Order: sequence, then structure tokens, then C-alpha cells
Amino acid sequence: MTTDSMKERTPEDMHDHLVNRLETHAREIPERPAVTFVRHPDGKPVEETLTYAELDREARRVAAWLRESCDFGDRVLLLYGTGLEFVKVLIGCMYAGVIAVPAPMPGNQRGHGTRSGGIVRDADVRLVLTESGDLPSVTSFLEEAGIDDIECVATDALELAEAPGWQVPPLDAGTLVILQYTSGSTSDPKGVMVTHGSLSHNLSEMTHAFDLGPDSRIGSWLPQHHDMGLMGKLLMPLQLGTPVFLMAPMDFLRRPYLWLQLLDRHGITTTVAPNFAYDLCTRRVTDEQIAGLDLSRLRNAGNGSEPVSAKTVLRFTERFAATGFRLGTFNPCYGMAETTLLVTGTRPERTPVLAPVDSDALARRELRPLPAGTDAPVLVSSGRVNDMTVRIVDPDTRQTLADGRVGEIWVRGDSVAAGYWRNPEATERIFRAVTAEGVGPFLRTGDTGALDGGELFVTGRVKEMMVVNGRNLYPHDLEREVQDSHDAFQGLVGSVCSVPADGEQIVVMQELRPRQSQPVDLPALARAVRGELAEKVGVRVSNVVFLRPGQVRRTTSGKVQRSLMRELFMNNDLQTLYEELDAATSRHYRKAATAESAPGRSA
Repeated sequence: MTTDSMKERTPEDMHDHLVNRLETHAREIPERPAVTFVRHPDGKPVEETLTYAELDREARRVAAWLRESCDFGDRVLLLYGTGLEFVKVLIGCMYAGVIAVPAPMPGNQRGHGTRSGGIVRDADVRLVLTESGDLPSVTSFLEEAGIDDIECVATDALELAEAPGWQVPPLDAGTLVILQYTSGSTSDPKGVMVTHGSLSHNLSEMTHAFDLGPDSRIGSWLPQHHDMGLMGKLLMPLQLGTPVFLMAPMDFLRRPYLWLQLLDRHGITTTVAPNFAYDLCTRRVTDEQIAGLDLSRLRNAGNGSEPVSAKTVLRFTERFAATGFRLGTFNPCYGMAETTLLVTGTRPERTPVLAPVDSDALARRELRPLPAGTDAPVLVSSGRVNDMTVRIVDPDTRQTLADGRVGEIWVRGDSVAAGYWRNPEATERIFRAVTAEGVGPFLRTGDTGALDGGELFVTGRVKEMMVVNGRNLYPHDLEREVQDSHDAFQGLVGSVCSVPADGEQIVVMQELRPRQSQPVDLPALARAVRGELAEKVGVRVSNVVFLRPGQVRRTTSGKVQRSLMRELFMNNDLQTLYEELDAATSRHYRKAATAESAPGRSA
């Protein structure tokens, strides 16, 4: 099935680029706040702001300095936390015609150092840029990675000359602007080549999809190196000429209330976050804090980057109804780095579509909605396509599928990036796909979903889908049921996979918070998990693994790295609190163990 938008775009929408817009803003709205960064050193907000005139001036200074050591098209790695310095340098790269390569700060989370080192080598960067406070750790990271031939500079310590006469080099729709490295949830990170054309088109897409205008006010805690935070909550408002208010991710994770306070304090109309952020607020924000909040001015609460949970949407709406938050404020959306960001979204005047579905039909790759109120799994639509083409395709035969059939989501349009950096084989396979009917090229997203009445329902990942006894099962469906089954799992993460062991065997790995005052009977808890999955999903699970918090590996954006977790389980590389395996799985993956189940332990 094809979903094509009939909404027309003007030539200006299609060919204008962000640098032109920023230069125009500096002339026409010089004193308007562009970016405000809100720090919380003692829990109280401290603000720093760049106006559009100041951002233009700082970008020119950075650009003139960059071109002293970089040529047009060179790559520069940006290792910054959230803050204004990153914004100045990023826009300075654009003004210089240098390709920015945003990456996570090494050392903040498990695997970040290895990933950042791989990015340095793959992108063949000319410079590594950071702030003076992070310079020692970044320098140490480079030394440990054996990278000693690339200069590392703290840009906030530079004495940059004014450059009012700086001339931006010629830029066109095909000029590379950013290498956006994917988070690697299912494979090694790849550098997505974002051009000025794809960036401008997708920023315009977001503006249209969420009905944004000059009076919109944007707020976010998302990491600036991640595509949703970078494109959706920094560059999109800058193209539009609206104010954006940013805070550090760690401030949100420590005190989720601070995000909601930011929305209230600055009259934010649009924000976005992964599903887990709304769930965290539902559990961690107190009644007293809710009483002091006004979220009635919020029109768009985007929910994307990971599967959207109907339970989270409904619980958050109920919990924060007193603040003026409504169900229609939620805007489930879908996108990825390979499409610059957005593919589908839910407009603010439309209530999200929550559809109970027949689980047996879904296992047969059919989306069969049931009447509202039916006791069945509920899927949340990720909205409608705006100015792109989406087809649902059988990943094996490449046949285009009809509405209601589940297959791989294929996308094409001007937002699709140019391919993967220096990876022609992957670019050809992923970005140049052609259907069995001979239509293309399309981007193969690797995600599965179905179209129903123009709504896109995302159901999982092609590589992660499990086929057990002829049924197609999606890991996140089982993970949600497990996490809802006991208080000991609340707010923690799980990962489900299947492994070959006399047929495909399901393995549930779930984080568990040990309690000193009330020890948990782990064998009994494992039995409860198995019983819950048998009752709610109709699937027999014999393998249950409990882990300490933080043991389930995730990407920088919070997505569960299920392929990595499967590998760690199979190689017996997990530090478990408790493990209960059936005989076949134990024989295959625990050679040193007996075929008996592990003895029970209390946490």
C-alpha cells in the first residue's frame, strides 16, 4: 500500500537551506532569543541565552577559525554535552562548509568510548572539538583509542576574532552538512549522510506535521548529538525562527519534574521525548509537584524514538490531567536518522489513534483492529505521512502489501538522506531498494508495521521479530507484559529474544531492583513471569533471567540493544541475579552447568 501526501511544497521549501534562514533571522529578528540553555546546579534554573544576532556572530567567528585548518567538506567531530557551546560550533561548521559529526561524550555510558572511537576512524575527522571542562577526558579517550594524530581543541578557550565579513561558501541541496551516526541498536553505527536538501525538507516536514509557526516555543532535554534532539528540537526551531529552551539529559533523569517545570515556566508549546520519559514522569513526579504545574499551553507532546505504549499514553494523560494536559496533546510520531528524522506524525488537533488488535492475527502478520474497549493488546498509531511515500513490503519477496498486512516499512522522499558514509554496499542495499513491481528506489527502514485507514502502526524490527511455533512475536510486546507484572520491575528495562535450542526458545531478561528490607522470592517471581506471559500473550516461556539495574544494554537514545543482549546471553557474559533455563537452552549455552535449573536466590 502506498501513502502519498497531496500537500504541495513551494520551491522555497524544497531548496532553501538552514544557513540562509539563520542569516535572514540575524537581519530580521536579531534580538529574538534563539537558544536558551537552562542549567540546574542546585535544582534551581539558571539560564543562558543566545539571540539570533549573537548566534550568527558566533557562527561566523567559529567558521573563520575552522577554515584556517579545514577545507570545505572536511569532517569535524563534536564532543559536547548539552549547552550553547555546541550550538555555536555546530552552526559555525555549517557556515564554514565543514561537515559536523556529533557524537556522545565518551565515558558517560557503557560503550560510548568504543562507539566514539569508531566514529573518529570511520569519518576520518580532521579535528576533535570539545569544551575545556571535558578536554582532559576527551584527550584521554583519544589516547586510549590509539588516536594520536588528530588535534583536539577546546573551543570555549579560544580567542576568536570577529568575522563580520565572513562569506558562507556556496551550498546547495546536495552539499553534506552532518554525518549523523546511527545509535547501533541492531548493528554497528553507520554515518548517515545528511545533505542540506534532506535537512531543509525534513525541518519543513516537522513544521507542517505539527502545525508550528513563529509563535511556537520549543523545549527539550534530549541529547544534542542524537537525531531527535538535534534535528527535531534544535535545528527545526532555528529554521523556523522560534525560541528553543534546552536542558541537560542528566538533569531530567535525576529529576523528571524539571522537564515539566521547563515546559510550564517558558510556556512551551512543543516538546518530544521517547516513551520511557513519559513513563518516568508518571512514576516519579509527586502529587505536590503536579499541583504546581500548568501544562495547558502545551500543544504537541511528541512520543517517538521507541515503540509508543498505549498504557503510558493513558497513564500520563490521567496523571497530569489536573495540569491541563489532554490526550490530544500527545503526538505519536515515527522516524529515523536515515530519513533525517520524521516520517509520520500526529497533528495537534487529532487525538492519537489507540487500536485494540487481534493478537493471533498479528502473529500471522495481519493487523486486525477490534472494537474499542476489547480486552486485547493495544497499538498506538504513529500518525500519518505528510510529504513522503510509505509502502509496506514483504521483506523476503519484496511484494508490496495491502492495507492491514504487516511487513517492512519502506520510505522515499526528499527527506531521505544520501546514504551511508563510505559504505556503498550498505547504501545500495538499504537506500536503493526496489519492489518486486519494479518501483523504487526506497529506503528499507528495517522496521515492521502496517497501514490502516492512512495511519501507520509500527510493530517492531525485522531482525528482532521472533518466530516461535509458527507465530510471529515482537519482543517489546512481551517486555511490556513482564514490566507490568510486578512492582519490582517498575521503571526498569527488559529484553526478550529467541535463541536456537532444539527449536526456537524465548529468553526473558529483566532488570530487577534488589530489596534489603523485603527480599524477593526469585523462583516464585520467575514462575509469575511465565504465568503472566502464558495468560496475556499465549506463549510458553521457560527461560527467565533477572539482572541488576543497568545491565540491559541500551543505545544513547535509550533503545534496547536486543541483538547485543541476545549475544551476551548466548556467550554467558551476563552478570545475573538469577537465571532459570530449560534443559535444552542450558545444554546449548551453559556447557559448564548441569541441565538442572539454577538454584533459587533471594534479592
